[in-house]
Amino acid sequence: MSIKVLHQGLLTTIQDLGRYGFQKFGVIVGGAMDSYSLRLGNLLVGNIENEAALEITLYGTKLQFEEETLIAITGANFLPTINDRPAPLWSPIIVRKNSVLKFHTAIDGSRAYIAIAGGIDIPAVMGSKSTYLRANIGGFKGRALQKGDVLPLTSSKIFNSKPSKIRQKNKGNWSINYNELINLGKHQIIRVIQGTEFDRFDKESQHKLLTEVFTLSLQSDRMGYRLEGSSLSLSENFELLSEGVTFGTIQIPPSGQPIILMADRQTTGGYPKIGQVISADLPTLAQLPPKATIQFKLVTLEEAEQAFIQNEQKIHLIKKAINFKLYP
Repeated sequence: MSIKVLHQGLLTTIQDLGRYGFQKFGVIVGGAMDSYSLRLGNLLVGNIENEAALEITLYGTKLQFEEETLIAITGANFLPTINDRPAPLWSPIIVRKNSVLKFHTAIDGSRAYIAIAGGIDIPAVMGSKSTYLRANIGGFKGRALQKGDVLPLTSSKIFNSKPSKIRQKNKGNWSINYNELINLGKHQIIRVIQGTEFDRFDKESQHKLLTEVFTLSLQSDRMGYRLEGSSLSLSENFELLSEGVTFGTIQIPPSGQPIILMADRQTTGGYPKIGQVISADLPTLAQLPPKATIQFKLVTLEEAEQAFIQNEQKIHLIKKAINFKLYP
């Protein structure tokens, strides 16, 4: 079983939830930018939530499936088609042998995920199949997919043992509701907690961060989002040693323009940290396209924890509903 890449798109990589436990050695976590879309896609095809899938950015890919396969497409809407017919999103799809799946340009959001029943049969590197482009490790040969690549697939016990029963279960073309977890609009209110150096910024800069609109720069990628807007300033200069950073850390470099660290962030950073995007809003942040706008809303640590718990509860309920529909 395999998938052949007919067109690679702008940036298509293999990602799971990342490689943990190696940051002390300078190895980043990486992984999917939008973890909710990855997790839900995997659940829709009977995989574990951390199974590797394809992450497609801004402009789509074109793939041929060499055997009948069960897939799910989640995340942004790239107007996908299978053999030139519209393909549903957030739903399990049985793709026939030799069918061609094509993605166009994203009309909302910026990243789509293709989860494949059984997963992609590639070796894990340090416990993860995620592609880390800067180090050329993980994924398919440590790089983005290219035209002509052939991705081997792992056989799905669930689909291959009872495909006819799954086909009967999926006659209704059902899908899941993701709206309470991920917002794909081009203007977002992103919740943050105070960063460790928040109080070292002058009052005007603190106010600007929480009241003004920032625009996502074209100079943004999986490592970091550069924002354009009012310049933010420290109340006084001070020497800051490099410290640990994480997904969603908001740093202010000498230019005064915020940078939000994303999935392929470095393990440490030496710029002052004015804020931290809460975990519950990271998937929505990850789906913002270039030139989208952001407003930050300050919340407490307790509110951030509650938002995380609520989203995990929603995912748990969705998982139960999927299992009821999917398993014969």
